[in-house]
Formats: sequence, structure tokens, C-alpha cells
Amino acid sequence: MDIKANSLLAQMQAMSVQATGNRAMPMESMQQVNASSSDFGNVFKQAIDTVNGLQQDAGQKRTAFEMGDDRVTLAETMIAAQKSSVAFEATVQVRNKFVEAYKEIMSMPV
Repeated sequence: MDIKANSLLAQMQAMSVQATGNRAMPMESMQQVNASSSDFGNVFKQAIDTVNGLQQDAGQKRTAFEMGDDRVTLAETMIAAQKSSVAFEATVQVRNKFVEAYKEIMSMPV
């Protein structure tokens, strides 16, 4: 996943301004924060779609191998299953880190 440093910096600056109580935030900074959050949302959705595709491919190869299809080998089936497993585990870890970060931000005093 490609996270842009500028958008991350803009988000951190916006949170800093809000945390200090200064509500006079420039409009362009707000637009950058909104744009970066939608970009991140799109990137995360694409990552989840990719994981879903890998899992479906692994399922199709597993079914084809079990049915005796000569075009699918055991090695291809096992590689597809491992790819989908690793991708799913990575997605779960990313989700866990976001939940931790959210909880930490929500527990900060305002």
C-alpha cells in the first residue's frame, strides 16, 4: 500500500490544531485531510478486493484439483492457498493496528 507522506502530515497537523483548541483551521488544510482520507479509503478497499480475489482463486483451484482437473497441479493449488492466507493475515494485522490507533486517539484528552 502506498500512503502519501504529505497527506499523513496534513492529517497530523489537523489533529494537532484540533488538540490545542485552535479551531481556526485553513480551508485548504481541511480539503487535504478529506482528500487523503478518501485516498486511503480507496487504497484499503482495493487491498481488500485483492485479498478477496486471491481467496476466490485459491478456492477455485482447490475445487478443480479435488475434481481431478489435469490443468491444475497440487503445487499451484498450495501456492494459491498460501498466497491467500498470507494476504488475509496481513489484512488482519493492518486492521488491528488501525483499531489500536483509533482507541489510542479516542482515549487522548481534549
